[in-house]
Amino acid sequence: MKDEFKDIRAYRVGGILWITDFLIVFPILQVWAWKRTKSLKLDYLGDRKQIEKDIKHGAFFMTNHRDIIMDAAWLSYLLRTRYFIRPYMGVGDNLFAKPWIEHVMKYLRCFAVKRGAGAHKQLENSQHLSAYIRQLRGRGKSIWLAQREGRAKDSNDLTQASVLHMLTMGDGELYEKVKALNICPVSITYEYDPCDYLKAAEMQLRRDNPKWRKTKRDDVVSMQTGIEGYKGRVVYRLTPSINPEIDAMLAAHPEYREQPAHDQLQHICDIIDRHIHQGYEIYEHGTDFEAYIESRLAKIDIPNKDEKFLKDKLIEMYSFPEINYRKSFEVKV
Repeated sequence: MKDEFKDIRAYRVGGILWITDFLIVFPILQVWAWKRTKSLKLDYLGDRKQIEKDIKHGAFFMTNHRDIIMDAAWLSYLLRTRYFIRPYMGVGDNLFAKPWIEHVMKYLRCFAVKRGAGAHKQLENSQHLSAYIRQLRGRGKSIWLAQREGRAKDSNDLTQASVLHMLTMGDGELYEKVKALNICPVSITYEYDPCDYLKAAEMQLRRDNPKWRKTKRDDVVSMQTGIEGYKGRVVYRLTPSINPEIDAMLAAHPEYREQPAHDQLQHICDIIDRHIHQGYEIYEHGTDFEAYIESRLAKIDIPNKDEKFLKDKLIEMYSFPEINYRKSFEVKV
């Protein structure tokens, strides 16, 4: 690996990584799944054999984002144990709070997505990261990245055009650069989100004070809660590469190639969103759901607690996946 990417790159540890995966890391993740879920499953949307062909020579796994740590950890575990694929993981540099955490994250094949800089520096960081990702894909490596910066607090999972813009920086035709990534969206569905009450609290705090920002301690609490909390049934659903849909869309609408870049990116976002939304596992919540919501509401301790607002937001989190699932089948390419 070139030194130019030393500041963000994941470490390469070869055989050591293979040994520690199966002797240490993955047994821990399996035990954690037994303790913190009712079930953990890797599933498929559509033709499984076609999906496996799509990922055989490396794929860009883009997912919705529920949990800071476990989204990536369990996807890595599931892909490694079934397909012997261990994707490089893009995570925000806010997770690298201390030097030892940075070393552990990079050892686990996480590379840093730098955030929080000024506009000029952020552009440089994005160009740097984009070049690193293109290098990985050029070597046939698989990559994971969330569809947006940060988690969708209300579970309304929509791909941010800015993420795709970062991935497609540089020369070349935009649609061809997207196809070179070989994006295979993945839907992540938790029956219960351990951080739901924290997310609801954040939404009220931002509503009451638009300048409110999370602290490093807030990030640590979210990470700890996500790792230790119960998630019920968990499903990771692989979906096919979006490349055939891009080709079909451009065949039907050749004028799209002449549109402004933002509009082109939005067409791609819509395809990714449709894959993710159709891949959701839809859970039927029983008669005890009201009691569950009340129990989560009781855990929120913030100034001027607005119980109606918070309850509405908690219910909204568990409603949006089904709303988007149903809408996704109404969309025409």
